[in-house]
Amino acid sequence: MAADIPVFTLNDGTKIPSIGMGCWMGTPGGGEKAYKMCQNAIKCGYRHFDTAFGYANEEWVGRAIRESGIPRGEIYLTTKLPNHHHHKVKESFEESIKALDCGYVDLYLMHWPQSSEDDGKFLQPDEHPTIVDTWKEMEKLLETGKVKTIGVSNFSIKTLTQLLADCDVIPATNQVELHPCLPSNELKAFCESKGIVLTAYSPLGRPTITGTPPIFFNDKTIASIAQNNSASPAQIIVSWGVQRGTIVVPKSENVERMKANITLVKLSAEDMQAVDNFHKQPGMHRSLLSYHNADPGRVFGWTYADMGWDEMKPGGIIS
Repeated sequence: MAADIPVFTLNDGTKIPSIGMGCWMGTPGGGEKAYKMCQNAIKCGYRHFDTAFGYANEEWVGRAIRESGIPRGEIYLTTKLPNHHHHKVKESFEESIKALDCGYVDLYLMHWPQSSEDDGKFLQPDEHPTIVDTWKEMEKLLETGKVKTIGVSNFSIKTLTQLLADCDVIPATNQVELHPCLPSNELKAFCESKGIVLTAYSPLGRPTITGTPPIFFNDKTIASIAQNNSASPAQIIVSWGVQRGTIVVPKSENVERMKANITLVKLSAEDMQAVDNFHKQPGMHRSLLSYHNADPGRVFGWTYADMGWDEMKPGGIIS
């Protein structure tokens, strides 16, 4: 039985479950683990799965969906265009849909605004294909009937503004890192003004390389809210994300955590405000993703200014 969770309506009229299972396994691949995870998630009531070409597990995610016996129309399936395929959108999409083997894709995202060549060289924002060039090719996919909805991922107000100035189809969603340390309130308000729903990836943060839990899991305020609601900190964070109107795609291979993550609690206005304010504590407003450390001040060949991440500082990122 599908979990009892809210369903959001996107700007094209289609419906999307407010919670999905994120299928990034920490490194590309992990097919068998992804397959088992998706099988268990379906048994727990998940009907929304979020994968990507770059995750290298589309075949396994698709297999779990096909073998579940759940009618295809009851499953919401998302995958993404990789950076090195911006110059061949149609061909890349066909590779993904063949690997998934689920008939169609509900949502297809531009994974990052950056385009790269096959040899890994990243193009600069004004080099072709630009984000507009790529989006124009994604718009054409809607005519095939093999993809219902298109959107973007890792876009800022700056890159969205550039795209919206010259597109025919407004992205339905923008999938970004989103959690109590990085609520992205300005981006959320901008997207809502354009009819774009934010989707939260890494909504529970990520453990550090030493295995320490994400920073807000041990926060006294969130722990108190969890205790008062007879819930886990993770449930509070997922519930906060959904209650503020964002789609949330946590990932877990642990069945009990899967069940908890899709069991929402109704948070009071005071509880919501407390989680809203978490990032205002000294040193807490930050990304929790380690890729910032690879080339501080740049990501995938673009500067933070190119990305529209001017406020993001390369220091102080949890690795």
